[in-house]
Amino acid sequence: MLKRVSVRLRPATAFGFACLGLALAAGAAAEDPKGWAYVLSREMMSPFCPGRSLSDCPSTEAESLRMWIVVQEAGGRQRSEVEAELLDRYGDVILAAPRAQGFGWAAYLLPAVVFVAGGILLGVFLRTQTRTSHGLAPDALDPDLSRRVDEELRRSGARPGSSA
Repeated sequence: MLKRVSVRLRPATAFGFACLGLALAAGAAAEDPKGWAYVLSREMMSPFCPGRSLSDCPSTEAESLRMWIVVQEAGGRQRSEVEAELLDRYGDVILAAPRAQGFGWAAYLLPAVVFVAGGILLGVFLRTQTRTSHGLAPDALDPDLSRRVDEELRRSGARPGSSA
């Protein structure tokens, strides 16, 4: 039988846990600055480090581009204006995901088409595998062969027509 164990927290311990929680929350808030410049640098790919976001790229060019974005935000420019300028300067390479227009639709539609086609192929395959071959019942034997099998079973002492 299980015993119930009650745990009592002293007020000082509860206060300590509350302070720890607040400190962790404040630390998390300090790591994520409020501003679209930092968010934009995490969402855009670096034109200097292929396969890395702008915020993850260690190159000096990426650092200067990140600072340029911060200066643009501090200067009062809108995020959409800065994004448009970056797209004009670096092209679609800077986008983390392809645009949903033109050939970019293939990146969104192709996985769905492949998934549906795979489901259809799997359904057709399973349907053909579960059918009896050539529409014949498993007991359909040639009458002459059936008669010979029955005679052989009688000679061996087994009953004809029963499964061995």
